[in-house]
Amino acid sequence: MATAIEHGATVETGGTTRTAASTEPYVQFQNISKSYDGRTMVVRDLDLDIREGEFLTLLGPSGSGKTTCLMMLAGFEAPSAGAIRIGGRSVHDLPARQRNIGVVFQNYALFPHLSVGANLSFPLEVRRIDAHQRRERVRRALSLVRLEGYEERRPEQLSGGQQQRVAIARALVFEPSLVLMDEPLGALDRNLREEMQYEIRRIHRRLGVTVVYVTHDQQEAMVMSDRIAVFHQGRIEQVAAPEILYEEPERAFVARFIGGNNLVHGRVAAVDGDYCRVDVSGRTVVAYRVTECAAGDQVTVAIRPERIGIARREGAYRNQFPARVEMITFLGDHLVVHAVVDERTEYLLRIPNIVGHGAMLEGDEILIGWAAADCRALADYREPEEKER
Repeated sequence: MATAIEHGATVETGGTTRTAASTEPYVQFQNISKSYDGRTMVVRDLDLDIREGEFLTLLGPSGSGKTTCLMMLAGFEAPSAGAIRIGGRSVHDLPARQRNIGVVFQNYALFPHLSVGANLSFPLEVRRIDAHQRRERVRRALSLVRLEGYEERRPEQLSGGQQQRVAIARALVFEPSLVLMDEPLGALDRNLREEMQYEIRRIHRRLGVTVVYVTHDQQEAMVMSDRIAVFHQGRIEQVAAPEILYEEPERAFVARFIGGNNLVHGRVAAVDGDYCRVDVSGRTVVAYRVTECAAGDQVTVAIRPERIGIARREGAYRNQFPARVEMITFLGDHLVVHAVVDERTEYLLRIPNIVGHGAMLEGDEILIGWAAADCRALADYREPEEKER
């Protein structure tokens, strides 16, 4: 098994030495497109570089193309156009079994009739590793996932979390250069999911292996990833570190999908340097200008719920409006407040659960506001149901 490392240190794997998280792309998708029927494009014109040692998550809703990309990288599907490279080498004619890739699926895919040890030994036998090395690698892999002494148990004798650990150990036991994970925690309950998120992250940091992870769960992606590629309708909307995606979304879909956002639509009234004034249902909102725009252009303005405050006085915020409290939802450590401006535009506020919050009741008239730097004017984007309305 690869030696434990710190970020950026060298890793010894299968007798070779490499540098974790190197700046050169280890995996490259170059102008990749995929269609199953020759008409509908599941993935279109996709370019993506993945650094060696990186934990990169492909995030998006169902049908966005993320799993198809993973299957093409694994060799289970072939691109309709474009090239995929691993370590600088095109894998177009390389079958899945020769790509030195470990794969972890949501359903574990363990052999039910084999013991844990035999499940882990199987990929080593296929690669003709001798018996002594097999035993040693199985022992180290089980130690890595904290399942020492479980060699003789059958999968049905394990909990869901333990079965997933075995599946992860099996993907790592033959020391692959790349590990792919397709919704591996989808079948687990919430508490176990969170535990396994940190377990997978711990293993990645220890080994420094390159991981490509697929999920539709935004929080899971935020917790685990070095970078996230947000997929939508077969394209990548934005690739960035979790904090960048959250704080600086470049497109309205990313703002909507990552962490939730208030998205309101309006027309640019004027542009002033990095900021613009947007007419939103008769109210002027000053926003940071992300997209190139001019007076008269339609834009979507994004404001995070936790960045909207309740003003105690006039002029407390650059953007400030009277609103009516329509609904208050208690969520333990915070409250979600639905506030409506002019009976037309609804904003969600996320406020901490602190002493005094009970002074605000449903039906109250309040002032809400936010700083200009906390909202972003993006290229206009609407979901299909919004366009129909």
